[in-house]
Amino acid sequence: MPSTSSAPASAPSHKLERALKPRQLIMMGLGSAIGAGLFLGSGVGIQAAGPAVLISYLVAGTLVIIMMHAMGEMAAARPASGAFSVYAADALGATAGATVGWLWWAQLVVVIAAESVGAAGLLNTVWPQLSVPMTSLAFMLVFTAINLLGVRNFGEFEFWFAILKVGAIIAFILVGIALLLGLLPNVPSPGLANITGHGGFMPKGLAGIGAALLVVIFAFGGTEIVAVAAAETQDPERSLARAIRTVAWRILVFYIGSIGVIIAVVPWNSETLKSPFAAVLQVANIPGAATAITLIAVIALLSALNANLYGASRMIYSLAERAEAPRWLGLTNTRQVPVVAVLASVLFGFVATVLELIYPNKVLPVLLNVVGSTCLLVWTITLVSQLILRRRADRLGTPLPFRMAGFPYLTVLALAILALIFALLLATPETRLQFLSMAAFTAFIALCSGLARKSQRG
Repeated sequence: MPSTSSAPASAPSHKLERALKPRQLIMMGLGSAIGAGLFLGSGVGIQAAGPAVLISYLVAGTLVIIMMHAMGEMAAARPASGAFSVYAADALGATAGATVGWLWWAQLVVVIAAESVGAAGLLNTVWPQLSVPMTSLAFMLVFTAINLLGVRNFGEFEFWFAILKVGAIIAFILVGIALLLGLLPNVPSPGLANITGHGGFMPKGLAGIGAALLVVIFAFGGTEIVAVAAAETQDPERSLARAIRTVAWRILVFYIGSIGVIIAVVPWNSETLKSPFAAVLQVANIPGAATAITLIAVIALLSALNANLYGASRMIYSLAERAEAPRWLGLTNTRQVPVVAVLASVLFGFVATVLELIYPNKVLPVLLNVVGSTCLLVWTITLVSQLILRRRADRLGTPLPFRMAGFPYLTVLALAILALIFALLLATPETRLQFLSMAAFTAFIALCSGLARKSQRG
């Protein structure tokens, strides 16, 4: 896809290394979509819609698969550490690209702090002798060090994190199937009574499905990391296409499989759904279920922390490379690691973590409320960019290494789903403030970016 960006041509002193292996990219894409939102947050969606939450997951999963294919098409044609920020600049102009980049970076650095505190808090429930503040800060230090050691180490850590999460989900689904088929000793099968009983399949109607959709959609956040990582992957054109095709259907299998087991085994209005995976394992009479699922959730949070620190550092590196951030943020060391970008990204996380630990439940909830919906805006602009760039490539006869099937109909369908989600955000009192905060924050970033560019020209 031809570039129309007018960013200055000068670049940082070193470039990033293409050291990620295809297997790491594939597992990164899979692991990024399997996080605490599934292990801990799925119960909220089930309680909002009942068994009909499956519809919410199908809608959200369809949106994410289309978005991944659209992003993959652009990333295969032009691998860039700024990914969707670069493509937005090419399609919609420099201000749009910078706004998306800074917006996504701000979201990630806040989430990094939340994940560190959250993982430490979960670990404290298993081993109360562990100090939450000290454990949280230790997590931040460890994963900062991992990211500073180079992309090879980052990729290998994420690969094994993803293997553990995927293995846990496969084991969970197999246990659930065995339970439903009555194959577990001394454990009666609940059959399908929990799906058809307790008010039926749609106990809260379409409103419940809509409410669950708002919960479910954020569980898929993080899949954008694949496009960012493509810039440091060996043979990115072929590796990315393979990763997109492999990850897309597996996301649906793992999510729909897990949720299907949960709603079949546990009544949708059960209090035990505060920890849905543990609830199923307890019904299956498996000892140590709560502890095991808590540790898996800790791994999921730490994996997300690691990936988000990587993504944040690469995004701000890309912004510096395009003169949308201070140039020194784009400097790399001899290992081709953007050290300053990593430290700048984690610094805010350290500050936010310390403040949250000093003032519990006061700092992070406010910050997360501002950036909580930004992934939806990133996805929207990504799809609009793909719509523009694909038409431009077709018009100019530009060959594309990976072409999204069903264009433009699937892109338009995804945009329609996003429009529905934005309407639900505005219509729901609990999420309206979050949407308005995100809109105001976006406008502020766009204004600052435009003014900075104007001052550079002046």
